[in-house]
Amino acid sequence: MSIWKRKPLAQLLAEAADSEKGLKRTLTAWSLIALGIGAIIGAGLFVRTATAAAQSAGPSVTIAFIVAAIGCALAGLCYAELSSSIPISGSAYTYTYATMGEFLAWIIGWDLILEYAVGAATVGIAWSEYLNNLLVNVLHVSPIPFSLSHSPFQSNPATGEHGIINLPALFIVAVISLLLIKGIQESAFVNGIIVIVKVAIVILIIVIGWHFINPVNHTPYIPKSSIFTDEHGIDHSYGGIMGILGAAGTVFFAFIGFDAVSTAAQETKNPKRAMPIGILGSLAVCTLLYILFAHVLTGVATVEDFRTGGKEASVAFAINKYMIGYEWLGQLVTVAILAGFSSVILVMLLGQSRVFYAMGKDGLLPKAFSDIHSKYKTPYKANLAILVIVGAFAAFIPGDIVGDMTSIGTLFAFVLVCISVIILRKKEPNMVREFKTPFVPLIPLLGVGVCCAMMYGLGWTNWLRLFIWMAIGIIIYFAYGKKHSVLNNSEK
Repeated sequence: MSIWKRKPLAQLLAEAADSEKGLKRTLTAWSLIALGIGAIIGAGLFVRTATAAAQSAGPSVTIAFIVAAIGCALAGLCYAELSSSIPISGSAYTYTYATMGEFLAWIIGWDLILEYAVGAATVGIAWSEYLNNLLVNVLHVSPIPFSLSHSPFQSNPATGEHGIINLPALFIVAVISLLLIKGIQESAFVNGIIVIVKVAIVILIIVIGWHFINPVNHTPYIPKSSIFTDEHGIDHSYGGIMGILGAAGTVFFAFIGFDAVSTAAQETKNPKRAMPIGILGSLAVCTLLYILFAHVLTGVATVEDFRTGGKEASVAFAINKYMIGYEWLGQLVTVAILAGFSSVILVMLLGQSRVFYAMGKDGLLPKAFSDIHSKYKTPYKANLAILVIVGAFAAFIPGDIVGDMTSIGTLFAFVLVCISVIILRKKEPNMVREFKTPFVPLIPLLGVGVCCAMMYGLGWTNWLRLFIWMAIGIIIYFAYGKKHSVLNNSEK
C-alpha cells in the first residue's frame, strides 16, 4: 500500500461522466459566477479590510488587495485549467490525487477543511457581530447579551463580561446547512438574489462615499515601518513592504470563495466551458470592487477608527460617523451585509461538503460522507457532519484567530494547485484541456511565489497553527485514511 499512489486520470474522468448515480447537474456559467461573487464579497470586504488597515497597512491596504488579487489570478488560471479538464467534485484535493499521490491529496483535503469549514465559521461570527449592529442601530432594540454572542475566549472591555457561546453564529450555520441539504438548485437561486442585493450596496457605498474622502487620511499612503500590538498582545509589522505583505495575507481572506466554484464541477452543465468563466469572471468583478471599496473606506475614516470604535462593524461605523446625511445607508448596509454573509457561508459549506463527498468516495473519510439523499440528490450526511464541525468553531472560537488560519490554509492549497498544473502537463501531455493556463510553467511558478510571500507575511503564529492542524491531519490519515483507502485496497 503506497501513500504516493496516484488516482488514474481515466478513473477520474469516468467518475465525472457517471453523473446519473450521483450529484445532479443543474448549474450554468452564470450560476457559477454568482456562486463565486456570493462567496467572495462578504466578511473579507466588510470586516477584514478595516482589520488589515488597522494592523498592517493603513491606506495602502489597496495595494495589498492588488497583491492578493495577483496571487488569486495566477492560481485562478490554474484552477480554470484543472476544473475544466477534470470536472469532478473535490477541487484541489482531486487534482492533487491525480498528480502527487494519496498522501498529499489527504494533506490538501485536510487543508481544505481548514479553508472552507473554518472560513464559514469566521463569516458566521461576523454575521453575529452585524446582527447586534442591526438590532441596536436599525431596529433600536437591545442587543443579544455579550455572553450569548461571543466565544468563551472573549471579554467585554467595558463591563468585563465573558462570552459563553456565540448562538447567532451557530444559528446561521444551521439554517444554511439545512438549505444545502434541500438542494443545489434552490441554494443557487437564493444565492443569486443575495448577490444582486449586496453588489448593488457595495457600488452605492463606493459612489456616495467617494465624495466624503478626506485626503489627509491617505497621507502618507504607505506608512513608515513600525510595530503595532493588537489586543491579544500579538505584534504586527505596520507600514512599509512587510506591512503590505501582512495586509495582503489578511485581505486574502476576502478572495476566498472563487476556488469553491471548482468544487461544484460535478453539478455543472457543460463544466468544461462554464468552469473557467465562473472562476475567472467572479474573481475579476470582485477585484475591481475591492480596490475601489478599500480606497473609499480608508479615505472616509481614520486608521484609529478601525482600531477602536469601528472595530466590529467598521463600514456602518464609518458611514454613521463621517457621511452625514447618509445614516440610512449605514442601516441599509447592515441589512445587506447580513444577507451577504449568508451567501458566503452557503458557498463555503457547499465547497466543504463536496470535498467531504469526494474523500468519502475514496475511503479517506467515512463512506457515509459520500451517501446521496434519495430525493434531494445532495450529500446530506456530509452536510450534517459539517454543521457540527463548523457550528462548534463558530460558537466557541474568536473570529480573528480562525480568519487568519483560513488564509494560510487556502494559500497552501493554491500553491499545490499551481504545482499540479505543471505536473499534469508533464505526465498527461495529451489530456484534453478545454482551457489552458498560458505560459506554463511561468504562470504557475509565479502563483507559487506570490502565495508563499503572502503566507510569509502572515507571521509565525499562523504558521504554528497550520503545522499543528497538519500534524493532527497526518495522525488521522495513518490511523484511518490509509487503512480504508479504496485506491490502495483495490490492489489486494
